[in-house]
Amino acid sequence: MAGTDALKKSLVSISDLTSAELTTIVDRAVEVDGQPASVSPLLAGQCVATLFERTSTRTRTAFSVAAQRLGASVLQYGPDALQTNTGESFADTGRVLGQMLDGIIIRSTRTVGEIRGIATESGLPVINAMAVEEHPTQAVCDLATLRAHFGELRGIRVLYVGEGNNTASALALALARVPGAELTLYVPPGYGVLPAWLEAASNAASKYGANVRETSAADELPDDLHAVYTTRWQTTGTTKADPYWRETFRPFHIDADFMARWDDAVFLHDLPANRGEEVAGDVLDGDRSLVWSQALMKLNSAIAVLEDRWAPRRGRPDTK
Repeated sequence: MAGTDALKKSLVSISDLTSAELTTIVDRAVEVDGQPASVSPLLAGQCVATLFERTSTRTRTAFSVAAQRLGASVLQYGPDALQTNTGESFADTGRVLGQMLDGIIIRSTRTVGEIRGIATESGLPVINAMAVEEHPTQAVCDLATLRAHFGELRGIRVLYVGEGNNTASALALALARVPGAELTLYVPPGYGVLPAWLEAASNAASKYGANVRETSAADELPDDLHAVYTTRWQTTGTTKADPYWRETFRPFHIDADFMARWDDAVFLHDLPANRGEEVAGDVLDGDRSLVWSQALMKLNSAIAVLEDRWAPRRGRPDTK
């Protein structure tokens, strides 16, 4: 029963959310962005942990600050902090943490399935702050950034350029839940979104009236866009088997000439960025870039996720 309750209050994948639930979280993130004083100590008396087995600047800071602004105490574990580093199973570690903590935020080298198992084993609600296949809280941030800029998401048209990594997987699942949204994933050959995630996004898009498609052909790009989005070519914590992979990725570089095809499109990047590799510096720092407000939205969206998952708000029953 504890594991079931923990999963109800967890966010392990965007697939855990309906369109309406995702909209509620995104709208709240935008509200926090405009009204930071609306945040109250809903998590007062709770002690939560951040376990980051991978490097992080924005996500770790955002969730640590968000939890504290919501009144919780925060323990921060790095990759070498727990006895899992000396061979203890995460199941045993989880049972102990479950007796002492109220929740855990995890960035891991583990899979989405393993993170879901952590919630079950520990009885703790878990927020996936990036797993191998998916980065769901980044997608919440991305949608909130677009919602804040354009006023609404219905009918939004987005082009994602680059590797079909965990950010792309989450973005696909999220935009698939927005009626009328169109997402084109423009990926290097052999570096697309994981088939299971692309299929899940396509199925959700059919259900909610959106469209998600993947291509490696430049002549199949849409004529009309609201936003162009890219990420680092070298995803955090990963390597590529092909030593010449940069040659494959070079045509997916975003510069002023690439952006000129869509005069009104804004630019997004989840950071960190390598200027001159996936994006030119004048695009990243240019007038059409929302990158820095997108970075701040990580904090606002972290607050919205923690409120929605871990605290009763606006009549939402507490399932703890």
